[in-house]
Amino acid sequence: MTSVERFVRVGLQLQPQHADYKTIRETASRAEDLGVDIVYNWDHFYPLYGDPDGMHFECWTMLGAWAESTSRVEIGALVTCNSYRNPELLADMARTVDHISGGRLILGIGSGWFEKDYTEYGYEFGTAGGRLDALAESLPRIESRLAKLNPAPTRKIPVLIGGGGEKKTLRMVAQHADIWHGFGDPEVVERKVGILKQHCADVGRDFGQIELSTGVRGEPDELGPKLLALGVTQFTVGAGGPDYDLTLLKKWIDWAKTQNN
Repeated sequence: MTSVERFVRVGLQLQPQHADYKTIRETASRAEDLGVDIVYNWDHFYPLYGDPDGMHFECWTMLGAWAESTSRVEIGALVTCNSYRNPELLADMARTVDHISGGRLILGIGSGWFEKDYTEYGYEFGTAGGRLDALAESLPRIESRLAKLNPAPTRKIPVLIGGGGEKKTLRMVAQHADIWHGFGDPEVVERKVGILKQHCADVGRDFGQIELSTGVRGEPDELGPKLLALGVTQFTVGAGGPDYDLTLLKKWIDWAKTQNN
């Protein structure tokens, strides 16, 4: 377990695909009413599942709208693609959504991977290593710009870095992130957490300062205790359109309540 006592939190990745915006907005509100802690979207230009050319909406425009249409939940991208926006611009966008939401933004970011987004929108796809190097260059620039903006953010905007790359990504998490978001079964998460601890030791970072987050697809009574034992305290359920079934999300919310009592 981490050295910092944390509440168990549950997130929804509300995938902005195969649905009209009215349905997406209503689903975000429904999740808030159910008691979810965070509502994420994702930063893609095309659906990842189902019809590859189906309905889809842009990430950060939507976050600005959610900042007005929700009142309690934190909001963010799981995760922003570093390649699509100048880092100084992204910092300014994040600061603006932070203010619109009254300090509820999480700045989720990753190096990018979905080649169709790049080719269709005219970005250079390059290599995985090159995209990771670009992210490593961008993170200090984002931090620097956030420190210069007037008005300043309402709080220290939490930075979430998504990905499990053991040499580069997890080292960036140790250097820059408030939250690490990973994927995989408990055995995979256990390995990544061990490597992240070593990176933290190498860069002089207190591992306990980093909240551990993971995507979950299974039942909370089975998965939850195993992941909680590894220090994971944020659990995110994905839901895609057109129906946005929140049945599994409700189970995780109810389980989290039992852990936080």
